[in-house]
Amino acid sequence: MELQGVFVTGTDTEIGKTTVSAGLLRAWARQGLRTAGYKPIAAGTELREGRRVNDDVERLRAASSVPLAPQEACRFLLDEPCAPHIAARLAGVRLELAPLLEGARALMPRCDRLVVEGVGGFCVPLNENEDTADLAAALGLPVVLVVGLRLGCLSHALLTAEAVCARGLRLAGWVGNQVDAGMAHREDNLATLADLMRRRFGAPCLGAVPRLPRDEADAVASHLDLGALWA
Repeated sequence: MELQGVFVTGTDTEIGKTTVSAGLLRAWARQGLRTAGYKPIAAGTELREGRRVNDDVERLRAASSVPLAPQEACRFLLDEPCAPHIAARLAGVRLELAPLLEGARALMPRCDRLVVEGVGGFCVPLNENEDTADLAAALGLPVVLVVGLRLGCLSHALLTAEAVCARGLRLAGWVGNQVDAGMAHREDNLATLADLMRRRFGAPCLGAVPRLPRDEADAVASHLDLGALWA
């Protein structure tokens, strides 16, 4: 069975991949599709009601229309909030592609759209030989790039887009997410990104998410254009 969905990556860490992933899940659910969010690796947990949890994983579970157990939504939940290969070493485990892919494929029969959220940026190491770009290539899903809107985002976005295409993946679109509320010349930057991303990579803008009073998946979904995703 072929995977249907997207791989969500970002220009950096902490730029809104989970925010946009949750929005995509809710937007597709509004269309009557069964959606599931999957974060293969999450680094950084806290203890809640006797269980170690990661906030990103919990947000993906909450935004999914398909009920997911914690271990279904995340294959490797690592306690230390650092680079995943370091967090894995500290936990005494080794990150490998096979179980990460197995986790994604196990969700296929249960959903119409799978949203796989990467960890950190596009080329984060998993072990001494493989990185998250290898994971994206193995999954073969169209890629959605989340661009953190702040100073420096133009170069970060274009470099990441080049890396995605160099792996033979289709960059299906990008989403601007406002991480710097006081960003100067926001609209000019968005216009430049829209022009360059489409001309160089054929990637449309799927939306620009402003700073919202509450980071709610349904509110984010209202700022996304899924029609452009498959255009």
